[in-house]
Amino acid sequence: MTRAIRIAILWIGLAGSWAHSALAEEDGRFIVLASTTSTQNSGLFDAILPLFRASSGIEVRVVAVGTGQAVRLAERGDADVLLVHDRASEDRFVEAGHGVERHALMHNDFVIVGPASDPAKVSGMKDAADALSRIAAAEAPFASRGDNSGTHKAELRLWKEAGIDPTAASGTWYRETGAGMGATLNTAAGMEAYALCDRGTWLSFGNPGTLEIEIEGDPRLFNPYGVILVDSKRQPHVKAQEGQALIDWLLSAAGQDAIGNFRVNGQVLFVPDARPRD
Repeated sequence: MTRAIRIAILWIGLAGSWAHSALAEEDGRFIVLASTTSTQNSGLFDAILPLFRASSGIEVRVVAVGTGQAVRLAERGDADVLLVHDRASEDRFVEAGHGVERHALMHNDFVIVGPASDPAKVSGMKDAADALSRIAAAEAPFASRGDNSGTHKAELRLWKEAGIDPTAASGTWYRETGAGMGATLNTAAGMEAYALCDRGTWLSFGNPGTLEIEIEGDPRLFNPYGVILVDSKRQPHVKAQEGQALIDWLLSAAGQDAIGNFRVNGQVLFVPDARPRD
């Protein structure tokens, strides 16, 4: 199966549309960006990628999945650029020869949201791991993405620091959705459950119900994003020139300004991290 057909099938499965077909592979003025549901759900790409296309003539087609799946797509050569938020996975990707170089792009942070009734009494706590310990002790409902995404991995690191394996309670108070951040927040809202969420998706979420931010500000909730060009030495069909053009733009003053100026309800969702280069 060719790369074009694999990508077309994935787009159809994710978007339910035939708009992107294998025939589009003949058009050299587009690239595939494997990224996360958090960046897509926030509306960031809808805001900034048209600016890149206007300046370069290159269309960016986003495949938004969990970080783990995005990395696997890039490893198979089914993407030209990778933009995710799990530093350990990003470093392994480059060290294994799949990517050229990781560039720090932007950051936001994670928050723990929960019902206003706050059955575990964690609101305002500054230690996220201690808060999870209290949630587990109360057996208060917790909705986890459970999808090997960057958010899921961050959550599991916090549970490990708390000395708790929540998967032992899977299906009881701990619910693994196996879905993206938006769907997991919908589940949490319906169950009045706690959940770990990136701030960008939370600010863009339109169905919070009784959910509100309970925990924020712990340095361990820092959430950096990196961008990596897939190495054409490993995957010769990768559009390295066009992919590098996207990365150069994202790291430029124009790209960093576009990221920093993106707001929802007046609030900044992502803080630029690159030293702009032109």
